[in-house]
Amino acid sequence: MADDQEKTEEATSKKIEDARKEGNVPKSQDMSAFVTLVVALGAFLAWLSFIESRIIYLYHYYQSLIGTEITKEVTFQISLISLREVVFMVIPLALAVAIAGILANVMQTGFLFTTKPLMPNFGKLDPIKGFKNLFSLKKLIETVKTLLKVSVVMGISYFFLWSFTKELPTVIYFPLPDQMAWLKEKMLILAAVILIILLVLALADLMLVRFNYFKELRMSKQEVKDEYKQMEGDPKIKAKIRQIQMQMTRKRMMQEIPGADVVITNPTHYAVAIRYHQDKEAAPKVIAKGTDLVALRIKEIALNHHIQIVENPPLARELYKKCNIGELIPENLYKAVAEVLAFVYKSSKKSYP
Repeated sequence: MADDQEKTEEATSKKIEDARKEGNVPKSQDMSAFVTLVVALGAFLAWLSFIESRIIYLYHYYQSLIGTEITKEVTFQISLISLREVVFMVIPLALAVAIAGILANVMQTGFLFTTKPLMPNFGKLDPIKGFKNLFSLKKLIETVKTLLKVSVVMGISYFFLWSFTKELPTVIYFPLPDQMAWLKEKMLILAAVILIILLVLALADLMLVRFNYFKELRMSKQEVKDEYKQMEGDPKIKAKIRQIQMQMTRKRMMQEIPGADVVITNPTHYAVAIRYHQDKEAAPKVIAKGTDLVALRIKEIALNHHIQIVENPPLARELYKKCNIGELIPENLYKAVAEVLAFVYKSSKKSYP
């Protein structure tokens, strides 16, 4: 029993789909941050020429103000122009970052829309439970991971920045366009280094997140059995449904017997009711059959409706085995059944229908 409760089985597709519907999906924040950063960097590089032109424009604009008296109107104009240029430089980058954030999540989890996480959960308002979660082992591990990642990125970035600052005494005397070119080069170097570090960290985090996700979704053997029963239906319920279906089929079958031409028996174990409408059917049809108690009931109904009963054990067994209810008899039994029907029509002086 203890083995059944141990979560040793991989999550079924239904368990994963149910978790997905609740918004529970494996998502690495580091991978999302990496994709967002790559897109942001690409957008920045694509927009860099425009940014350079606007910075140079502002530089010359501010130079043109040297000697101008600072009044409220001038201050307002400076603020308005500065804000306009900053917006032109920042808005496209902000849009690119926002779109990248959405794409980063969709790449990991596919398109997912659910309102489950938005539903209020008053259990989260429990201060005792919140305090426990705040100081849980999982939170401690996440904190250590974050500190390590930040330390690695900051340490390597500081090393490169420190080497760049040694060039500043020379760069400060460059013309502004050359300064911008130097800054662009160093930014690309630093960005490439940071991206490589973040890619390694993101891949490691993605594998760890997916491993923990599927580990948490593991199921016990009993849970797998219960889910299978739920999907396939409880065997007891299915058996009850089959029993009801058989009873309904048997009831309809018994209602067809009064229209039979003959009942062929063996004589006690098998009974098969035959009907033949020459103008509607290509061959005689089995409209009822049964064994033991069902066979006795078929014969009882036949007697009550004055339907002739013919004992022919070999033919009764063959018809029972080879014909389902509502099927025409096979060709190899045409002759035997025709002889029985001819005997019935002759003895009862009944003409062919």
